[in-house]
This record gives sequence, C-alpha cells and structure tokens, in this order.
Amino acid sequence: MFKALHAKRGSQLIIGFLVGVIFGFLLQKGGATRYDVIIGQLLLTDFTVLKVMLSAVVTGMIGVYALKGAGMAQLHPKSGSFGSSVIGGLIFGVGFGILGYCPGTVVGAVAQGSLDALFGGVVGILIGAGLFAVAYPKLEKGFMKIGDFGETTVPQALHVSPQLVIAPLCTVIIGLLYWLESIGL
Repeated sequence: MFKALHAKRGSQLIIGFLVGVIFGFLLQKGGATRYDVIIGQLLLTDFTVLKVMLSAVVTGMIGVYALKGAGMAQLHPKSGSFGSSVIGGLIFGVGFGILGYCPGTVVGAVAQGSLDALFGGVVGILIGAGLFAVAYPKLEKGFMKIGDFGETTVPQALHVSPQLVIAPLCTVIIGLLYWLESIGL
C-alpha cells in the first residue's frame, strides 16, 4: 500500500495537506496557537506547548518505529551537524522570542484570524527564509559542517536497538508529563 503511494506525488501532497490541517486544528484546540499561552511557555508559567510537543514526540516515536517494525515504512534521516543545529536553533529562537509563535503555531494562529501572526509571522518567515537562502552557500561550506554527524538516528549513533532508546525515553517523557500535570503546570 505505501509503495504504491510512494509513486504518487499528488496523493502524497494531498495527504500531507490534510494531516497539516488536522495538526493545525489540534494545535488550535489545545491552545498552542494563542499568543498568551506561547509567551507563558517562554516565561515558564504555562507548559501547554511543552505538553503538546512532548505528547507528539512520544506518539511519533512509537508510531514511526511501529510502522518501521511492521515493514510499512523506512527511515530516511537527513544529514545533520551541530553547526546547522546551532544556526537553526538561533533563527527559530529569535523568531519565537520576538513574535511569540513558532512556524507551526503561526499558521494555526493565522487560520484563527490573528493578524499579528499573519503580518509578523508570515512576513518574518519569508524574510528569514530569504536571508538564510542568501547566506546558505557560505554557511554550507563552513559553519554548517562543524560537528557533522551524517545521516544517522540516535539508536544508530549509540549502536543499540531502537527499543533501548524509545522505551526509556517515552517513560521519562510520560513521567515528566504526569509530574507537570500533578503540580498544576
């Protein structure tokens, strides 16, 4: 089933669009597209965004490796490095801190009618993407190569079975989520 879908680019785009709409709807319903909730996360007073993202991490980890184990999916990790992670983290962090939205939540906020997200977020994303595109040729050959770790996953890097990473990490994340709820954050 998935091999046939792999050959149909149009179907992939439609499915991706529908999954994105569902994801945005769930972000909005969870409150993660509200400016005050996001600023509360940055001020460490409202952990809604962290809870949503950690829940997604657990669901994604289990789901991806379950599909892989059933032979229904293959992993295609992209090459990475510490340098590129620093650049990406700085761009993301500055935009997130200034505007109070990340790329996912800005789209959800625009969909619910937030003009600050439309004019600040979408314009900021376009400007940031443009600046990065201009700087990319120099960054690609220099800073982005620092600490290159190639196309590897965490279990591959540790030379262990994925279950030895997934099980303890999911346990820790679920424990953290439970603790955050129990103390009212």
